[in-house]
Amino acid sequence: MRETTLWAKLESVLGSGYAHAWAEQIVLTDLGGRTVTEALAEGRDGKTIWRAVCLQLELPAERI
Repeated sequence: MRETTLWAKLESVLGSGYAHAWAEQIVLTDLGGRTVTEALAEGRDGKTIWRAVCLQLELPAERI
């Protein structure tokens, strides 16, 4: 998944005003204790990050 797609998905779930703040502040266990922003900076796959976000937010399986 491209980074732009990941951001679009985050914004669709969290809103454009909150998505970036959430991605910088919330630590995800499924990303090894990293935030979305940290995981992206390390080169983690967008699909892996999105799965972790979906689990954290308890989104329905069809969103994954």
